[in-house]
This record gives sequence, C-alpha cells and structure tokens, in this order.
Amino acid sequence: MRVVVTGLVATYPVGGVAWDYLQYVQGFRALGCEVTYLEDTGQWFYDPVAGTFTPEPTTGVRFLAATLERLEPGMAGHWAVRAIDGTMHGQAEAAVHRACADADLFLNVSGGCWLREPYRAARVTAYLDSDPSYSQAKLAAVDAGTTDDELLRSARLIRAHDVFFTLGEHIGAADCRVPTVGIKWKPTRQPIVLDAWPVTPGPAAAPFTTVLSWKINPTPPTVGGVVYGGKDVEFERFLDLPRRTPDRLEAAIAGDAPRDRIADAGWTVRDARDVSATLDDYRDYITGSRGELSVAKNAYVATRSGWFSTRSAAYLASGRPCVLQDTGFSSHIPCGPGLHAFTTAAEAVAALDAIRANYAHACEHARSVAETCFRAEDVCRRLLDDALG
Repeated sequence: MRVVVTGLVATYPVGGVAWDYLQYVQGFRALGCEVTYLEDTGQWFYDPVAGTFTPEPTTGVRFLAATLERLEPGMAGHWAVRAIDGTMHGQAEAAVHRACADADLFLNVSGGCWLREPYRAARVTAYLDSDPSYSQAKLAAVDAGTTDDELLRSARLIRAHDVFFTLGEHIGAADCRVPTVGIKWKPTRQPIVLDAWPVTPGPAAAPFTTVLSWKINPTPPTVGGVVYGGKDVEFERFLDLPRRTPDRLEAAIAGDAPRDRIADAGWTVRDARDVSATLDDYRDYITGSRGELSVAKNAYVATRSGWFSTRSAAYLASGRPCVLQDTGFSSHIPCGPGLHAFTTAAEAVAALDAIRANYAHACEHARSVAETCFRAEDVCRRLLDDALG
C-alpha cells in the first residue's frame, strides 16, 4: 500500500505536535506501507523561540527533517513542505504529485492540507476530523447560509474528500449533539507507537499533570444555536480540585490564562512550551508524572462528542493512569483502574483516591488500554480497511 499522510509538524515545530502526526507515519510504515509525508497548509509557520508566526519556513522544515530522521530514518527523501510562496522543501513538486497519483490513500489529518487537484489523484482521499464539533459546526453554518467566504472555502475542502473519519467516536449516538451534516463519519483513534512509550515506574512524589491550551483562536463552534467554548470554560468548573485531594495537581498551560489565580487555587502551573519543545521534553514530562488529570474543551464535553486526546493515549501507553473529563469516550474505551472518566469534581477526587489505593494495578491497566485501543499498527490497519474497503 502507498499512503500520503498530511500534518502540521513544520507549521508548529514542537514535540507534542510532532508526536501527534508522525505516529501515523510510523504506524503505516510498521504495516509495510510506502509513506509520503506532506505539509501544505497555506499558513504561516510558528516560530517557538520568537513566540510568533512567520512566512519563513526554515525553522519548521529543519525541525521536521530532524524529527523524521530520528523517528523514521527511511523517510529521508519522502517528505515535502510547501511554503506560502509556493516553494517546495524536501521533495520536488513533481515527485509529490507522483506520490499522490500512486497513493492508495491520501489521509488529510486534521484537514490541514489544501486538497489541490494533483493530490486528488490518489485512489481515495480521506478527511480525518481531529476537532469534532468544530468541523461539523462549519459545515452546518454553510448549509444554513450563515457563513463568510473563508468558512465556505473550508467547508468545501472538507466535503471534497471521498471518506470521512473522526476522533469523535460518539458522533451518531442518540445523546451526541454533534450534527452529522449528511456525512457518514467513520470513528477512528489516535495511533500510539507503543515501543516509543516504554513503561517505567511512576515517580512516587510526582504530581498528576496535563498539558493544555487555555483558549483557542478559532471561532467557537455554534451547534443548534448554542455557542461552545474551550478548555478555559471547563477548567473553571474544577479549579478547586487541588484543595480536595492529597495528590499534587499540575497544569502546563499555553495561552493567556489567569495563572496567578490558578496557582492560588493550589495548582502547580508550568509553561507548556517548557515541557513540549522537543520530542524528549514532551515524553519526559509525561513519564515523569504520576498520571494525568485533565479536562477537555467545552465543545467536546457538552456535545458528548466522544473525543479522546492523543496526549492521554501517550500517558496510558507509558503506564500512567488517567483521570479525564468524560466527553462520551467512556461508551467506547474501557474504563477501569487506570482510566477514569469524570463529570463532577467528586468523581475526579474518587478516581484519584482509587488510583492511590492500588497504584501498581492502575498502571498495569493503563498500559493494557493503550495496547488494546491505541496500538499504531491496529489503528492504521483499520483506517486502511475502512477507507479502501
């Protein structure tokens, strides 16, 4: 099989983003697929040192090349990044077009890649919705005629694909408020390369941690006349959790958050950039944690989307128990000693108590969930079967 995988690694050259997208590359290659990685977003590139965006792609391209060389040395010569001026870095444009024409699957992860005509030559083009409720809200707004030109362009790009996947595993269920907008959404999960996340003993004195963006830039999704928010909305509901448990709680936050107020409530506050700059920084932060305690975006929670985080899957793979706000994922992923879904502060506290009572058992269960539900080869094989079958 030949697969083209798109992503945002050069666009956002930080460790957490690299793990999110490149484990697709690794998963397909582990199945014996010939893989090309393509990045063509039409966006400026984030400069993590300057903390701003720039049209200059050099930093992002170098980060992508070095990261691929480390994770998948066989990918040398099989990747490309298009800058906003049309310049191709890595593979030449003609080689990219040939790779797409020969591809069995063009997998547009997060829908970040422009679906240019040469890319459509793949046998099947697939849109992978990593932001459930946001994607569908765009389409619903266009269908209702309440949109602008940019939203219309984005909606047309989404609908131009042949098949549609979503990390919102609960979409289509009776209690899910995410509209299907006339599309048959196929559920999928995040691929985790288990060998990249070895289990080590959980540090006894370490905190339960998480990494989050306080508030996102895209327009909040409106579904059925209701405007939904980001993690800032949900975090406020659980602000006093540190005062209700003997476990230490820590949040590595990106964005303009009320850090002093969060710290005053008992949280240890870190800068997300410090813990996710490189592949190792991100992985070390996860494995240096006792486990994860995390809320989700209000848009995921209130709509019962079923979304689950790649970050949380990495905690599980590392044998780190997770206490996560329920988005509806508990209907699809087996909860137990190492994975707890909560809707109230009392449930989160009870979950932390249960983990503390038998931490070793919780760690074993966490890893078993990752092996059963997120193993990269299994996820990518199902993607191929569901896309091409």
